[in-house]
Amino acid sequence: MENNEIRLRFAPSPTGMLHIGGARTALFNWLFARHYKGTFILRIEDTDQVRSTEEAVNVILEGMKWLGLDWDEGPGKEGKYGPYYQMQRLSLYQKYAEQLIKENKAYYCYCSREELAASREKQSKLKSRVIKYDRHCVNLTEEERKKYEEEGRKPVIRLKIPEKKIQFNDLLRGEVSFDGELLTDFVIVKSDGIPTYNYAVVIDDALMNITHVMRGDDHISNTPKQILIYEALGFDIPKFAHIPMIMGEDHTKLSKRHGAASVMEYQKMGYMPEALVNYIAHLGWSSGNDREIFSTEEIIKEFSLEKISRHAAVFSMDKLNWFNNEYMKKMPVDQLARLLLPHLKEANYITEEELSPEKFEWLKEIVNLMHGRFRNFSQFVEFTDYFFIDKIDIEPRAFQTVLNKEGVMEILTALKKKLLTVECWDESNLETAVRSVALSLQIKAGKIIHPTRVSLTGKKIGPGLFELMVFLGKEKNIQRLEDALEKIKEVKNRE
Repeated sequence: MENNEIRLRFAPSPTGMLHIGGARTALFNWLFARHYKGTFILRIEDTDQVRSTEEAVNVILEGMKWLGLDWDEGPGKEGKYGPYYQMQRLSLYQKYAEQLIKENKAYYCYCSREELAASREKQSKLKSRVIKYDRHCVNLTEEERKKYEEEGRKPVIRLKIPEKKIQFNDLLRGEVSFDGELLTDFVIVKSDGIPTYNYAVVIDDALMNITHVMRGDDHISNTPKQILIYEALGFDIPKFAHIPMIMGEDHTKLSKRHGAASVMEYQKMGYMPEALVNYIAHLGWSSGNDREIFSTEEIIKEFSLEKISRHAAVFSMDKLNWFNNEYMKKMPVDQLARLLLPHLKEANYITEEELSPEKFEWLKEIVNLMHGRFRNFSQFVEFTDYFFIDKIDIEPRAFQTVLNKEGVMEILTALKKKLLTVECWDESNLETAVRSVALSLQIKAGKIIHPTRVSLTGKKIGPGLFELMVFLGKEKNIQRLEDALEKIKEVKNRE
């Protein structure tokens, strides 16, 4: 394979957000291009004028940049094969459509929706093997065309389909064949002059010298139609690789109920782009061993079509969280704290005005306490609110299952009394104090540790208790124990 011949593209439609499936397709194309030192093109297929928006274009570009999937040609990186927006290429589509008509490989069709529906109904009643366009307009005379146009009819352009078997070698699936007799003379240019997907994508891929088309296997039914257009125009046909789709854990089509709808939502939730790239690379690709954590450079080196699975991949938020956690555990505390700042500011836990060097050092201590205990930055904000606010809310379930139990009030009262006597507030003395209370009450230390944690944090999970108590300081410990006792009294009085 000659490296300088390799050209791949990712061609999203700006009708929505860049989702995980699209990101995986972009990543695989990008990895293949980078592995063979080829060219990666980003093309915007914006011919759906009703649904395409500038906002969606920006979201796609933003998502690609955040993931680190830089393109060699495309928006902002104009090359000799541009423009890279389909709506700026309409004259090219028209030019080749006219060529096909001139060569009698395509024709104008003036049939109305009502006439097409009537034709389908007639074929259905006749129990036709395949219901398709009846070629009413295939041999119209000039006089008939003129009559239709005088009626105000605007024609579409249909490709004349030869009745033959269409075959191609899929790089993942092997030999694939379709019966051409099952295809109808499909529309390549709509009545408003806008090309259809299958037609525009062939013109673009051919003129941009795309050598490999790698996409989801939901496109495999489009491939025979596109091959017929390549052949009709005399263009070289690229190599195709159709990747199995990504499924949710319930083995249904991946949707927002299985995770975030947009790649940029993962950024907002506090996932690291390197972790997300590492994870989605494994949705259908494997290095061939048990190793899972790779740098992007290592994935590029290892990537090949032979290592792509022929089976659907399953997306799991738990697995993504594992990847993200692995990346964060290896990250220096200073760097992690800086990446957390935007999320803490958004939650109003830290403001720009109060972010002094001392405040940042304090934040680093919290990150160090929680290191390895949170899976994304949003979870950190959720898990650590008690560090940033004075009056905490105890989670209802934590209160019900831990604090609202027989004997807890006596335990916390005894602990508060003991902590008031502790002069040197360090982990060793605090542990001694807790064990002393446990001994006097003739209970295990765990019976004290769990309600104390909930009283101090409002949650059942968190960092080591004695580290936490030291960090919060004596005054805050006493105050929160008193607040917890007050709440227990209120609930018991209501009961």
